[in-house]
Amino acid sequence: MRRAAKVQLVWPSVDRVRSYAHALQRGWSPDNVRGAAAAREELARIAADPAGFVTSMIDREARGGPIALPDGSTVPRLPGYRLWIWDGAVSGGVGFRWQPGTAELPPHCLGHVGYSVVPWKRRRGYATEALRQLLPLAKAEGLPYIEITTDVDNVASQRVVQANGGVLIGEFRKPAQYGGHSGLRFRIPLE
Repeated sequence: MRRAAKVQLVWPSVDRVRSYAHALQRGWSPDNVRGAAAAREELARIAADPAGFVTSMIDREARGGPIALPDGSTVPRLPGYRLWIWDGAVSGGVGFRWQPGTAELPPHCLGHVGYSVVPWKRRRGYATEALRQLLPLAKAEGLPYIEITTDVDNVASQRVVQANGGVLIGEFRKPAQYGGHSGLRFRIPLE
């Protein structure tokens, strides 16, 4: 794996939204569960209101509507935001969410952090560097740790988490709305 040079997390912005849309048009999706359907929805939202789309990516007070789970059920939104992985173009994204007053998450939320790198820039260390840059932001929210889950066979993601100090907590069964398959839960201490 090559070291990620000049990769940074950036806040979503109107001046970069075209680059984000371009990544979606090339087949990337920030949603590793809903994939292409989520990308099409985001492209439609960008076309309708680019500034509104950018604003919706930062919701620290959980004012947005409920979240649709993969099985079609909905749950209340948690506070959170999404950042873009930037190397001169949008190269992926990182989502961060938390529950106020506790490091615990509701059962339907698999982890504090999710990340995805565009396929044409994988294996360059981008996810590892993006997660490293996110950790101080998570700590600033007062969390003593974050949890990240991976599929059992997603060795690349497991390496990203472990490179950032993640410790395997154990294997678990994903909730039914996520297919009920086995997953791995990691914890990264922030103190």
